Amino acid sequence: MSAIDGVSRSDQRRALCLSTVAFTVCFAVWTIFAIIGVEIKSELGLSETQFGILVATPVLTGSLSRLMLGIWTEQYGGRLVFPLQMLLAAAATFLLTSATTYPLFLLAALGVGLAGGSFAVGVTYVSHWYPPEKQGTALGIFGAGNVGAAVTKFGAPFVMVAFGWQAVANVWAFALAAIAVIFFVFSKHDPVFEARRRSGAKATTVAAQLAPLKNLQVWRFSLYYFFVFGAFVALALWLPHYLVDVYGVDIRTAGMAAAAFSLSASLFRAYGGHLADRFGARSVMYWTFGFALLLLFMLSYPPTSYTIHAKGGDIIFSTAMSFGAFVLMIFCLGFFMSLGKAAVYKHIPVYYPDNVGSVGGLVGMIGGLGGFILPIVFGTLLDLTGVYTTCFAFLFVLVLVALTWMHLSIRQMERRNRAGDDTLPELPEFEGMTPKTSAATLTEWNPEDKTFWEQTGRKIAKRNLWISIPALLLAFSVWMVWSVVVARLPAIGFDFTDAQLFWLAALPGLSGATLRIFYSFMVPIFGGRLWTTLSTASLLLPAMGIGYAVQNPETPYLIFLVLALLCGLGGGNFASSMANISFFFPKAEKGNALAMNAGLGNLGVSVMQFLVPVVITMGVFGALGGEPQVLSDGGRLWLQNAGFVWVPFIIAATIAAYFGMNDIASAKASFADQAVIFSRFHNWIMCILYTGTFGSFIGYSAGFPLLMKTQFPEVNALSYAFLGPLVGALSRAGTGWISDRFGGGRVTFWTFVGMFVAVVGVLQFLPQDGAGGNFWAFFACFMALFFLTGVGNASTFQMIPAIMRREVPRLMPELDAGALQKQTDRESAAIIAFTSAIAAYGAFFIPKSYGTSISMTGGPDMALWGFGIFYVICAVLTFFYYTRRNAPVPC
Repeated sequence: MSAIDGVSRSDQRRALCLSTVAFTVCFAVWTIFAIIGVEIKSELGLSETQFGILVATPVLTGSLSRLMLGIWTEQYGGRLVFPLQMLLAAAATFLLTSATTYPLFLLAALGVGLAGGSFAVGVTYVSHWYPPEKQGTALGIFGAGNVGAAVTKFGAPFVMVAFGWQAVANVWAFALAAIAVIFFVFSKHDPVFEARRRSGAKATTVAAQLAPLKNLQVWRFSLYYFFVFGAFVALALWLPHYLVDVYGVDIRTAGMAAAAFSLSASLFRAYGGHLADRFGARSVMYWTFGFALLLLFMLSYPPTSYTIHAKGGDIIFSTAMSFGAFVLMIFCLGFFMSLGKAAVYKHIPVYYPDNVGSVGGLVGMIGGLGGFILPIVFGTLLDLTGVYTTCFAFLFVLVLVALTWMHLSIRQMERRNRAGDDTLPELPEFEGMTPKTSAATLTEWNPEDKTFWEQTGRKIAKRNLWISIPALLLAFSVWMVWSVVVARLPAIGFDFTDAQLFWLAALPGLSGATLRIFYSFMVPIFGGRLWTTLSTASLLLPAMGIGYAVQNPETPYLIFLVLALLCGLGGGNFASSMANISFFFPKAEKGNALAMNAGLGNLGVSVMQFLVPVVITMGVFGALGGEPQVLSDGGRLWLQNAGFVWVPFIIAATIAAYFGMNDIASAKASFADQAVIFSRFHNWIMCILYTGTFGSFIGYSAGFPLLMKTQFPEVNALSYAFLGPLVGALSRAGTGWISDRFGGGRVTFWTFVGMFVAVVGVLQFLPQDGAGGNFWAFFACFMALFFLTGVGNASTFQMIPAIMRREVPRLMPELDAGALQKQTDRESAAIIAFTSAIAAYGAFFIPKSYGTSISMTGGPDMALWGFGIFYVICAVLTFFYYTRRNAPVPC
């Protein structure tokens, strides 16, 4: 028998009505700083960041208290916990008027924030009065108490203008205390608490209440709420200040406009609960995130002026969102956020009926922390960039992450349901779920079957390869674009030291190599098609960021460091791209396919180093691309085109990947399945060898332009820099067949011998103490180095599948032929990806080694001798393990 059996409808309505009114007043108190904070900011002369901290501090207390308040409500009942929490918050609000300094205001704000903890109390209390099929609507009505923010926005400005901000604090405190007394007098204990008290059962322990918090699902719900509620609180606090500064309106007008957002983000929460009960929380969350992305994208665009240099004179026009349009946009955004808030809390009583207090408290706490963290982020972004709309741009990225995670999780649940797992909850969104397999997923894939390969497989594999190659080429282009941009920054007014420039050239290599470690395991987890689409689309961030940053010589060095790190997104793509393509081809063609994908993908470095010096000399995008930078000699440069030129190609490649590539069902594997490679000895040997080949290629590519410019300043280095990566990429694409014919180990050994000789040649032709040297001999030796790195790149990747075809049967003799083939392919793909991740650190260490050597000794000689010694070590390892007579694994 359920605890709510026999509960009258009038008791349900009484509990819901009292809780909603109490929560409304609590929320009005919780957001009080959105109005009075503007006056306090003026009195104390606070900065944007200080103001952000002040308005966010109450949110911190309200958020952190939610977890324990939810647990205590489960244990002691909402009728006791709710009034006590309100009285404490009322006392803190009343004492707020005694503060005179910024630290005292922050201290008082912590106490005011207790009002925000009421949400966890109310959710637990109200959910105990209703059955699961009505909890969405009930909690939606209760959550509409968010309208308290609108009450503050609408009423507080008039009270403050008439009587001062202290009057607002006093009135709000007395109202909260009165509601606390009314709630205690007229409310009843909830039926779950009463049933436990009558039976004499003990309340659930805190440890048991906290147990569900280990589930990743709970933290995913928390991320959703971080946006739909946390961003709502943050914007409710931030908008009055935003509207006053951006549109120049007075505080009363700003308060009323912000109230429109708070109203729509609150009142429609009840409707969101109804929709979640009827159509399912999943559908409502898709609506919320989808429309929020669109609205935030439009809100993110700052007011901009354009100048077109026309034949008859300059044509100037501007784009800016009007005050009325802005209010309409935020009203619509609030509407969809209100639907999302209800949908998130629809899940909790169904998934965790016995832990509503702790789970609801945690989700509410994380959501509330969004209201604390986001205003600080908004203020910091405004201080750093001076652009007000950065707050909406940040929320756009946040929603994109949440939507992606939600979609992938739902797809995983669908696959689990197809496999017969009946652990899915009885939610409307799972009713009638039928097995669905995307047309892009290949359920049967056996390239080793010659008939299948000739009739079906080859065509599909080649299509995926030829979509993968341009996507990877663009990834390499964006990854290494800094190597050209950095060399031109001083010429357009950026006063960076040589050490700072070498750091900028090296950081994409560091972040790209680190990301490769994670990207190595993504394809079997998410599927090659989806991951290629997402990873290619991510290149838009650094490409567009570079285009904007270089246009202003006042852009802080910190921004350039962040953009350099974001360029590493392109470097990470190589690991997942190679792992993906390795699944499509049979072993007889795998070496050549990987060489084509990697070699032509590596060509992106050369394409970039050839194309960028050309496009930065002309206004390719007209007025849309921005004004040129004026050089010291009077010339003009459009350095922003180094980033913007890739944008249309990235968009095209993303679309092609999504609609043209495939996932292979048999290639799916968890991280745990792939982690076996960490126990494979030859995985680590191949990491060393591939660092010697690919690490050299990408490191030399990154450092070559700047090295030439510092050692031979009289030479126009950018005119020749692209030739090195071009030679390396083409040699990789064109020499894969040599390893297939003569053996990858033998080719790799002689490659390292040749690389050592080439490094010695480079050393002979460098200038000493700034004098002498022979540029063309130096250049020829470096071309030989680039050529040999390409040969070695192809040969080492040919070795990996050959090694694993010998090692897996020895290490796992219990597997049958089919399982053995699958395990070999899986481990080979994982090792190919992981070795590429480790080797990519060469893009960081080689340019950084140049810089360190030059600063310590005055020249790069010390760094080059270190590289030569490393090649000798690689040759010895190759000979001992793979090419000598009776080698452990001949290949």
